[in-house]
Amino acid sequence: MKLTLAWLKRHLETEASLEAITERLTALGLEVDEVVDRAAALAPFTVGHVAEARPHPNADKLTVCLVDTGTDRVQVVCGAPNAKSGMKGVFARAGLTLPGTGLKLRKSVIRGVESAGMLCSEREMAMSDDHDNIIELPDDATVGEPFAPVLGLGDAVIDLALTPDRGDCLGVRGIARDLAAAGLGTLKPLDATPVEGTFKSPIAVHLDFDPETADACPLFVGRYIRGLRNGASPKWMQERLLSVGLRPISALVDITNWLTLDLGRPAHVFDADKLEGDLRLRLGRAGESFAALDGRAYEIDETMTAICDDTGFISLAGVMGGAGTGCTAETTNVFLEIALFDPTRTAATGRALGIESDARHRFERGVDPAFAVPGAEIATRLILDACGGEASEPAVAGAVPGPRPAVTFRAERVESLGGVAVDAKTCRDILTRLGFEAGGAAVTPPSWRPDIEVEADVVEEVLRVNGFDSIPAVSLPRAAGVARPVLTTGQRRVGWAKRALAARGMAEAVTWSFLPRAHAELFGNAGDELRLANPISAELTDMRPSLLANLIAAVGRNIDRGFADVALFEVGQVYADDTPEGQLMVAGAVRRGLSGPRHWLSPPREVDAFDAKADALAVIAACGGPAGARASADAPAWYHPGRSGVLRLGPKVLAHFGELHPRVLATLDVAGPLVGCEVFLEAIPEPRRRPTRARPPLEPSPFQPVVRDFAFVVDEAVSADDLVRAARGAEKALIADVAVFDAYRGPEIGADKKSLAVAVTLQPKERTLTDAEIDAAAQKIVAAVEKATGGVLRG
Repeated sequence: MKLTLAWLKRHLETEASLEAITERLTALGLEVDEVVDRAAALAPFTVGHVAEARPHPNADKLTVCLVDTGTDRVQVVCGAPNAKSGMKGVFARAGLTLPGTGLKLRKSVIRGVESAGMLCSEREMAMSDDHDNIIELPDDATVGEPFAPVLGLGDAVIDLALTPDRGDCLGVRGIARDLAAAGLGTLKPLDATPVEGTFKSPIAVHLDFDPETADACPLFVGRYIRGLRNGASPKWMQERLLSVGLRPISALVDITNWLTLDLGRPAHVFDADKLEGDLRLRLGRAGESFAALDGRAYEIDETMTAICDDTGFISLAGVMGGAGTGCTAETTNVFLEIALFDPTRTAATGRALGIESDARHRFERGVDPAFAVPGAEIATRLILDACGGEASEPAVAGAVPGPRPAVTFRAERVESLGGVAVDAKTCRDILTRLGFEAGGAAVTPPSWRPDIEVEADVVEEVLRVNGFDSIPAVSLPRAAGVARPVLTTGQRRVGWAKRALAARGMAEAVTWSFLPRAHAELFGNAGDELRLANPISAELTDMRPSLLANLIAAVGRNIDRGFADVALFEVGQVYADDTPEGQLMVAGAVRRGLSGPRHWLSPPREVDAFDAKADALAVIAACGGPAGARASADAPAWYHPGRSGVLRLGPKVLAHFGELHPRVLATLDVAGPLVGCEVFLEAIPEPRRRPTRARPPLEPSPFQPVVRDFAFVVDEAVSADDLVRAARGAEKALIADVAVFDAYRGPEIGADKKSLAVAVTLQPKERTLTDAEIDAAAQKIVAAVEKATGGVLRG
């Protein structure tokens, strides 16, 4: 929500400074997102007088203008059709940067004629998208002075980040009402004097709803206005709209925009001569469509509220009007619409059709139902003042909903819920200033506050106006017998996993818990149980079944920005299904590019599946997991077959790791290869705790280790891990390490067979090994491998 200080003061009598107002707004819960001083940004752009405009000698569509800047005369080549002698426009000297386009002006020669500046359009001044004509300033504008104050652009713009429950502040008057209640001024009275109708409206309104769907539109106030002229809106209105970034279009359109922004009251005007018969409001029908004011056609269904005439669907209630009944410069008779539409139905309609409009934004947050009739009177008077004409008697269908139900309120609850004592009289004064009817043990919320439902809501109103800063900072007392908080192992593992991956040179990423449906299907989610009923955007429709999808997308964004070597990790929840048991805590990591920093001494290499395996093992070790996890080559389908694996401890899956499948990367539009891992933190068994057990001291052996190589022929199905385990278990006290260094397949060792070569390190601790002891250890290794895997020494 944007407004200017001058616009705010149309409703608020105050002497407060801009700084005081912005501070109080944030204190009231109306967070100030930004304050833009446009006067400072636009100060270099001044009023220029076109002393002479002559045709360009070498171009039919260009004009050579001699611009009086107040200090000198500058020649400018201009391509706008409205450039003419005697006019005043916005002049930009060479060397300035245009705020709307970012273009830095330089002296140049255009078709053989020198140009030392520019006469600017609204787009170049970031006022609108209009680039066809240059800005024409009033004749009384002072040459050489900044142009911004001339168009009302000298005032600072306040941009508020409103929460969805504060629909009452989606109008400048609602914001002024809150500031007045907080003691920062006095709310000015609003003139809603009824306009007397001189004839009966030739167009009636009918609400054709069943009792079950009557809430779709409980009230419609219409008014026929004839004999008007749809010219330009008043200058003051144009300046206000321009100040918040809206381009003035015509008086009728500007008035509806003004009502929306000034009073939070969406309105619409139909060209009455384009209507056939009366207006009827009903639910849509499957297969209906209409052409909207945004130039697009939309398919309608039976959940949407339709405004129709005798020809059919003409407007989408609460969301957008139709192009066929829109007002133009030739419009002379209009039918004004001020209505109430169901917030839930309006939100669902806009979301289903992908339409974002100012009207939808306000209706779905709730407009003031009691302001429909006064709003229609204000709109009527604005139209008559700006366009002339004659107004009919109001055409009203439905009725204003009844008053809001009273809410129980006890002053002592302010302290028990909010932590600060506010006496009953102060509470009543605050609530009265906010528009509540306060009396006894109950208060009645004002019609413009649909978010007030329970006592806690009323307490919040008292607290925010009284001042959150007045709430003392008090530590909660610890109840007797309650132990001090202790993190569980599962909670600690999140930090352990993050530190382990960060220590391996990876950067932490934080991504959405949602992702597109097509991406979810790549990682095993093919059902509807993880689809969101109310997604925050059309692209984020499903809960993530894996961390890898969003991490891969993040890698792709890094690649697009020139960072080819990327290592990212994230620790967070993934969702296997919609049950509590299906919510898993996972540490995910991806790598791409070269492994380790570039160095002349060690040539770089591409990351591979073993890097991902090392990442997974590091997380398992950091989380207290055992060292005996076994690897198998049956990773999920989003990994590359033959270049991936699964780490298991018995039946439990501890981690997946490996190279990501090229099909997945192609779908996500990310250049590979990439490797990644997923460690399931909750599957890691709890570490065994022995309070008296201390870490044993390091005792390096002074004796020479012995390395012996063995090559075993085993079945193709035997994994290298099985062979290594068998060899290591042959002589646990003596064998320090077993490492695979070669794998071979060929016709001389037979079909479905392979040769695995391992290097076994024997580390004596008491004395140097003799040849006989070494041979005895070797025989035990051969026997153990043969028994466990069926392998035999290769001849």
